[in-house]
Amino acid sequence: MSIFPEDDRPKPKSVHEIGQDLSMLSLAEIDLRVEALKAEIERLAEARAKKDASRSAADAFFRKPG
Repeated sequence: MSIFPEDDRPKPKSVHEIGQDLSMLSLAEIDLRVEALKAEIERLAEARAKKDASRSAADAFFRKPG
């Protein structure tokens, strides 16, 4: 157990911020960010599909007969 509150620790800087100035980035840095964002899009799509399946199952379970 730490004597310091955990929420006071600095948060790690994200790879990319939406709307961030891109003019000072190299091609390699842009490529890395594109790959990171593609991976995040895939992760979001998977999470959405899971939530959609859960919702569909709940809707089917609670649907009124007839």
